[in-house]
Amino acid sequence: MTYNNWLASITNVLESYHEPAVLLDEHYNVVASNQHYTHRFKPLPRDGYAKCYELSHGYQQPCDMEGESCPMKAALESGSTSSVLHIHNTAQGKEHMRIETTPITDEQERRYFIEVMKPVSEVSAEPIANKMIGRSPAFNKLVDLIQRVGKTETSVLLTGPSGSGKELAALALHDVSQRTRKPFVTVECSGLTDTLFESEMFGHIKGAFTGATNNRKGLVESARGGTLFLDEVGDIPLHLQVKLLRLIETRTFRPVGESQSYEADFRLICATHKNLPEMVAANEFREDLYHRISTFPIRLPSLAERKEDLPLLVKSILLRIDSGSPLRLDNEAIALLEKQPFTGNIRELKNILERAVVLSDRPEINVATLQQALALSLYVPENGKNTPQGLLALAQARCSLVEVEQAYIRQLLAHYTDKSEVAEIAGCSLRTLYRKLKEGE
Repeated sequence: MTYNNWLASITNVLESYHEPAVLLDEHYNVVASNQHYTHRFKPLPRDGYAKCYELSHGYQQPCDMEGESCPMKAALESGSTSSVLHIHNTAQGKEHMRIETTPITDEQERRYFIEVMKPVSEVSAEPIANKMIGRSPAFNKLVDLIQRVGKTETSVLLTGPSGSGKELAALALHDVSQRTRKPFVTVECSGLTDTLFESEMFGHIKGAFTGATNNRKGLVESARGGTLFLDEVGDIPLHLQVKLLRLIETRTFRPVGESQSYEADFRLICATHKNLPEMVAANEFREDLYHRISTFPIRLPSLAERKEDLPLLVKSILLRIDSGSPLRLDNEAIALLEKQPFTGNIRELKNILERAVVLSDRPEINVATLQQALALSLYVPENGKNTPQGLLALAQARCSLVEVEQAYIRQLLAHYTDKSEVAEIAGCSLRTLYRKLKEGE
């Protein structure tokens, strides 16, 4: 078989894939592609081959020389199919892709590689609402783990600081799974009291207890065929944890007042910001339950660990706040945000941006407006004294003494309606208070 005939046969193989696919030689040249690739990326140049790293990333050298893993190099070293997660430039913008690269040889024993690119639709590398968003290495590592375990039935424990996006990660796991067309049911564990636990989780029948006027389906039954997401599982009281353990071990449940048990059918995902191993050591969380729910633990990175994603997250959050107006931050405001510690993570970033949108009179939010939004983070307790955290937030926002004073007065007025009381707490006369209020207008 001639090389042209061999190449034609391989091109037919590429067309059999339902995702973008290309044939690479060992010099990174794309020598053939299917129609899906042409549609999602762009046609190959007619006057010669193009390098895969140029087409996919805009790089001038292979991926591993740019700090990324090279799937072709991995396939060459292992002699088998390699799989990595990359962000590719496509006609739709930047997209996460699962790259699967398989080594092959022609009749002359020359080495080639079939590379199949599977789009990851559960997350986004562009500003978009209601999805996990990011491009940073820490974020891509998280996406890779979600993609790998999401396709299985393995129980997942999501850990990480508050505000890091654990519920969105749980939704992404559900969307990747074979259960994606079935319900995704969230259980807010911190709100489950002793009297409500069994009724909320397992349901009850009419007359089971005072106030049970109708049969009620529990959350476990509502999740049938789908995913049961236990948010803040570390907040379940110790004496109730045995009931959850029994559900997980037996995969059966019994509604309150019912004598018959029913089979449960759900994929379990749990989340917590607490340190469960420490709680186990302190006898605050059952060790057997911990091992049941933590088959595959995934730690979500804090915002401080993925600061590269900050501009992208800002664009996305502003789009969610008002999709009809082209809201944006100027460069100075972005630079100020990058200096913040974000102990509250993405949730804190969202709050700051919402305040800035309220305070701004123009589509472009400047650094002065952002400083005001950051100053409003100042917490004033009942005795009117500042906290170190509040002072630190103002210092990091580089607020002047006048701005600090105005922020403090605004916070006092938010807590107290009597201006005389506000003046007393602030240590000034009522007349001085009115003068300062006028100065802040």
